[in-house]
Amino acid sequence: MVVEANAPWLSPAACRWAAIIQASHRRAFGRTLLASQSPESIGATSAAQELFATSSPVLAHDGSSDPQLVYANAAALRLWDRPWAEMVGMPSRLTAAEQERKERANALQSAQQCDAYQGYRGIRIDRQGRQFVINNARIWTLWDEQGSRCGQAASFSSWWWIDAAKA
Repeated sequence: MVVEANAPWLSPAACRWAAIIQASHRRAFGRTLLASQSPESIGATSAAQELFATSSPVLAHDGSSDPQLVYANAAALRLWDRPWAEMVGMPSRLTAAEQERKERANALQSAQQCDAYQGYRGIRIDRQGRQFVINNARIWTLWDEQGSRCGQAASFSSWWWIDAAKA
């Protein structure tokens, strides 16, 4: 894979978030997020590139009162039909249709109470308004280098369009 010299997912901030996402996943589930190696063994940039290129969508938002997306890998960008510059920085609630946001918020709150949750299912919406179901998603708390909560992440490998004719 050829990597752009100015790839936004390899910026220092994105590499930091990638490391936090992966370390927090290991803390939450007792295993690495990526099938290959641990991020520490391959270096921060290589680990960030591997996370960006993995086939399962991975997203993360910060811990603010109206959480903003701080990370989305290539699979998530394709699924939500958004470029990095549009997806990263937007309120994460906008990944779901308005009528689905309360259920989404409740699921995130439940996941935060136990720091890790597996088996979440919900409806999301892409930039064009197409709805899709995410199934068996993992949601976990993000922990920064000082051991403080700093957001949440999610990943899933099972999803489908609700109206296949729109997809």
